[in-house]
Amino acid sequence: MAFVTKEKFLSKDWFITYAYILLGSFLFAMGDVLFVNPYKLAPGGVYGIGNFLYHTFGFKISVSVLFMEVPLLIIGTIILGPRFGIKTLISTFLIMGFAYMFETYWWGYEAFLPNDPMLNALVAGIIYGVAIGLIFKSRATSGGSDIISMILNKYTRMSLGKLVIIVDGTITMLTLFMPGENGIDWTLPIYSWLVIFIEGKIIDMVIDGLKVNKTLFIISEKHDEIQEKLLHNIKRGGTMFSAMGMYEGGERKVIYTTITRRESTILLNHIAKIDPKAFVNVLDSSQIHGEGFKAIEPESGH
Repeated sequence: MAFVTKEKFLSKDWFITYAYILLGSFLFAMGDVLFVNPYKLAPGGVYGIGNFLYHTFGFKISVSVLFMEVPLLIIGTIILGPRFGIKTLISTFLIMGFAYMFETYWWGYEAFLPNDPMLNALVAGIIYGVAIGLIFKSRATSGGSDIISMILNKYTRMSLGKLVIIVDGTITMLTLFMPGENGIDWTLPIYSWLVIFIEGKIIDMVIDGLKVNKTLFIISEKHDEIQEKLLHNIKRGGTMFSAMGMYEGGERKVIYTTITRRESTILLNHIAKIDPKAFVNVLDSSQIHGEGFKAIEPESGH
């Protein structure tokens, strides 16, 4: 672990980083105990297993998770090396602490949104997504099934993304064995998968934002007029470079620029009037760093 100087310890970035971890850990524990567990859901991870063990054997979620997380962290460190920094350890134990708090002081594991499983799944997915997104923004992880996936990734040719889906999907299927009055209940894994889907979308939004910026590649014979509109009407810069067309082999000028969604709409209107035959490729840009956008910042908060 890197040595933390007093200046770094007291920096604004340090406080923001650990505020993300603290808030994310609190929300994750709240989402699990108040929204996921009362409806017998298990949207992957060791907390999904913890929910299964609670409803099957009556074990406390935080205690079950403790007996899973610690060995996983040790085994993961042995097999994968010291990938798990202090922030991951802090987030792991903070989530367990907050889960224990909610288990102990929230009356009888009662659902925060009773009698509405669909609304509950939607809210649970949002809370989980915000929580994990904040933890990821701090460059930490919540441990758990991610470690299992990384270990399997080392010994198989499968991608980490596929392994995460397989591991969490397998854990989700445990809900079919939850004790109930009517036997197997297929709504439990379905609602659990819904939580996972919403969670993934929200994580992307928290980390990448709402993708309000657009990157445009513009190829036109009237590139000078388009450049004029971009510089003087939109008041944005860009890069123009030469490229060769594959069909005729002729040289083409390509304008590359990144602007806001609103500015891209205005520029496209200008292009439509200047050169209706222009080729324009518009891409969503989730992270833009540099002059006129977000500053490039080094990793902080170790």
